[in-house]
Amino acid sequence: MEDRPAFDPEGRYGRHLILPEIGPEGQARLGRAAVLVIGTGGLGAPVLLYLAAAGVGRLGFADDDVVSLSNLQRQVLHSTPRVGDLKTLSARDRLADLNPEITLEPHALRVSADNIGALLEGHDLVIDCTDTLPARHLINRACVAAGVPLLSGAIAQWEGQIGLYHPASGGPCYACVFPEPEAPPPVQSKGVVGALPGVVGARMALEAIKFLTGAGARLKGKLWMVDTLWNAERVMATRPRANCPVCGGKGGSC
Repeated sequence: MEDRPAFDPEGRYGRHLILPEIGPEGQARLGRAAVLVIGTGGLGAPVLLYLAAAGVGRLGFADDDVVSLSNLQRQVLHSTPRVGDLKTLSARDRLADLNPEITLEPHALRVSADNIGALLEGHDLVIDCTDTLPARHLINRACVAAGVPLLSGAIAQWEGQIGLYHPASGGPCYACVFPEPEAPPPVQSKGVVGALPGVVGARMALEAIKFLTGAGARLKGKLWMVDTLWNAERVMATRPRANCPVCGGKGGSC
């Protein structure tokens, strides 16, 4: 992508180019951006689809799982013929079909303390689409250490939440808002309505686009929560925690 996309309302990014909050400059920022998405399942599916479609220039994604039949009720990035394939390869092929103009970097691995530092290098934003507390805290610690902003989402049953964590620019880290438990509770699936990851994942992609382009109000120092069963939605203010063992509450006031 050129630094300044041609102002063509019928081109691939035409509907972005005519938005005053994005325009050619914002679209150019998306084209220069490097985003790492960890998890290509329920939340990762819409996040990756919308960021690829938006023209994020370099899109990395990590997952060690394979596509299973039970995924397809909600993980719309994948398809029935790809059952048994690595999710990263299924995602790569679908995203390449959607937008061949961007760089795709699949990482078929489970994120760990040994590899996450190298994975984060060179990225402007990390998006956590994992589904366990240990993974979320591991990713948060790595992002704080690297000074990389983290957009983290979670879903269960009918509810979802999203926060943007970036102590280096004055906000809290994930552990400020959700302190790491001494012993994480066992993973127990309580089910999830199939469309919920689409609702929350699309909102995560939207927040990523706003963050990368500078459009509108971002979620730093805020936690967006939704209960889709009862049509309830709210935004709660968050702040650094003085005794946070991860960031030390160095973000300052929100």
